[in-house]
Amino acid sequence: MTSSPFGRVLTAMVTPMHDDGSLDLDGISKLAAHLADRGHDGLVVNGTTGESATTTDEENFATVKAVVDAVGGRVKVTAGVGTNDTAHSTRVAKRMAELGADAVLIVTPYYNKPTQDGIVEHFRTVATATDLPAMAYDIPGRTGTALATDTIRRLAEIDQLKAVKDAKGDFFEASRLIAETDLLWFSGDDVVNLAHLAQGAIGVVSVVGHVAGAEYAEMVAAMDRGDLPRAREIHTRLIPIVDAIMDTSQGAIQAKAALKLLGVIDSDFCRLPLLPAPEEHRALLRDALTKSGLM
Repeated sequence: MTSSPFGRVLTAMVTPMHDDGSLDLDGISKLAAHLADRGHDGLVVNGTTGESATTTDEENFATVKAVVDAVGGRVKVTAGVGTNDTAHSTRVAKRMAELGADAVLIVTPYYNKPTQDGIVEHFRTVATATDLPAMAYDIPGRTGTALATDTIRRLAEIDQLKAVKDAKGDFFEASRLIAETDLLWFSGDDVVNLAHLAQGAIGVVSVVGHVAGAEYAEMVAAMDRGDLPRAREIHTRLIPIVDAIMDTSQGAIQAKAALKLLGVIDSDFCRLPLLPAPEEHRALLRDALTKSGLM
C-alpha cells in the first residue's frame, strides 16, 4: 500500500466524555487503540467530529497527548489546529508538534469569510509554524467559504502543505487538481469515499470508520490493485451504516451512539448544542450495523 505522512485510512475521532461532560482520557486512549487495531494507519484528533467547537485548547492538548501515548508509532496522529484566528491556530500547531503529533489539519477559516488571498496567507502562516506536514480541510458547508481551484494550486506551493481533505464534493475540479499538483487527496465525506478513490484519492478521513475501519482499509487496498468490483461491493454493503451515521442527524452524535452500542465507549455524551442520539436513531443504528455486517 502506498504510504503517506498522514496514513491512508484515517478516522476523524470522536472525543469520549463522561456523562458530566468532562473528558474521558482513559476512554480516549482505549478508543485510539481500538481503531489502531481495526484497519487504521492514521487518526485525526480534535477535528469537527471530535467536537472541537466546544473543547478548550487545554482539553485538545490533553486529548492529543493521550492518543500519542496510546498509539504513537503505530498510527500517524494528525491534530486539528484550525480556527478562524490565524495567530491562535499558529500557537496551537506549535504546541501539538511539541506533544508528538505527526501532522496537523487546518480547516478553512470560518465565520469571518476571508478573501481567497487571506485564506492562502492563513494556511501559509499556520502550516509553516512547524515542520509537520499539514492537511487543508475544504468543507464549505461548515465554513461558509470554499477553497477555489486557484487557491488550492497556490496552497500546493507551500512546502509543508501536503494534502487536502475534500468535503466539498466537486469531483471534476478534484480530479483536475490531483492531476496538476502533488497534493495527496483524501475523501472527507463517507458518502463519496468510493467516488474519490476511483479518481485518484489516496485515502479517506472517515467518520463511519469508527465502526468500519477494516472495511475501508480493504476498500483502499482493492482500489490499489485495480479491483473496482470488490471496492464497489464493500461500498454497497456499507450503505446502511453510512446512511445511519452521516444522514440521520450528525456525524459526531451518531458515531458516539454507535460506539456505545458496540461497547467501545461508556458514554455517548455530546456537549451542547449537540444532543445524544434519541432512541429512534439508535434503533436505526442497530439495524444498519446488522445489515452492514458490523454487529
